[in-house]
Amino acid sequence: MGDYFGGVNSVFSGIALILLVITLVIQQHELRLQRQELTASRKELRRSAEADLRSLHMQLTQMQMQDLSLADVWNDYPGETELAIRQNLFANLTFCHYLLLLKWESVSENEMLVHARDLIRSPAFRRYWAASRDMKASLPPDSDERRMFLIFERAMAEADHGTPPDDPDSAHAR
Repeated sequence: MGDYFGGVNSVFSGIALILLVITLVIQQHELRLQRQELTASRKELRRSAEADLRSLHMQLTQMQMQDLSLADVWNDYPGETELAIRQNLFANLTFCHYLLLLKWESVSENEMLVHARDLIRSPAFRRYWAASRDMKASLPPDSDERRMFLIFERAMAEADHGTPPDDPDSAHAR
């Protein structure tokens, strides 16, 4: 009889061990899902905060467009006419809008290149680009803004010369 209970205990111990392992595997899977959800939530919060920041930028720019004396605070376009300042501010808003589309993957780089080709046909946008190009060229190489800059530079080069510009960062990699 003692052997019978020893065998039953072994079976129950084995089943308990198997159930424990299954429970741990399920908990590990649930923990992985929770981490993925947390990562997605953080990403969405970051996007929301960035949208709020962009909205503030838009409001500040609109204030400048309505009262050009405020444009002197940022001093981005010294010596420009009121019309040119308003056009530059609007061009900057448009560029920022396109940047968000690219950053949030609402459009591909090729689709953005089509938008850029269309936008650079405007003399007012080209004037804005000439005024802001040096600042944009100094952006960090791994930033979305730099990626956007390179797309617009390519569109400009294609329009002006029929060829895309060399990426100064990729020249070092060759």
